[in-house]
Amino acid sequence: MLSDIRGIKRLIEFAFPQWSKGQQDILLFDECFAAQEIAFMLGGEWDGCNGVILPKCDEVAVNTAANLMAAKWCYGGAAVTFLSRLPVSELLRRYAAKDRNFVNANLRCAMLSSCSLTEINLSWAKLNLANLIEANLSKADLTAADLSEADLSGAKLNQTSLVRTNLTKANLSQADLRDADLSKASLSGANLSAADLNGANLAFADLSGTDLSGANLKGAKLTNADLTRAITSEETIYN
Repeated sequence: MLSDIRGIKRLIEFAFPQWSKGQQDILLFDECFAAQEIAFMLGGEWDGCNGVILPKCDEVAVNTAANLMAAKWCYGGAAVTFLSRLPVSELLRRYAAKDRNFVNANLRCAMLSSCSLTEINLSWAKLNLANLIEANLSKADLTAADLSEADLSGAKLNQTSLVRTNLTKANLSQADLRDADLSKASLSGANLSAADLNGANLAFADLSGTDLSGANLKGAKLTNADLTRAITSEETIYN
């Protein structure tokens, strides 16, 4: 198998000599194994999940390698991405083995209530509709993840990166968000009642229609945050 892949690599290098060494692209494939092998074939860097960092190249070269591996691909950050669903058991097994890199993982509807996943990297992950009740995600990286309609009630998210994260209609009631970075996050229609946002960064965040009743916003940064139709109460604490 290895010799076959090396042969394919030499074939691609011969067929596409115009490969540029300047600008880099991040590509996402539908299987982690395919990403690893294609990274080897095309001289790219595998991210340990389903992403490959490549020099700028002709898309025909990528399609050739992807077809050989029967894989689908797209650019990182595309509106539609591909990745087989990651079983919760596999996530927990890898996490217990000290693996923290789960970039772009597909965990849609995953049952992760009360799980301890501190410092995990779930940036760009699909966690919409997931059950994360009382989960410990402190110091995690959830940058640009999709957590729309997820249940994070009582979850520990202190010092967590939630930059540009989609939390639309998510349940964050009583969540610990102290010193979390929620800049540019979408929290439209989310439930943040009684959440602790002490010192959180909410700059440019969309808080339209968000329930902030009883929330602690002491020391929170709200620069250019959209608070249109946000719900507050006498118990809501501001600076």
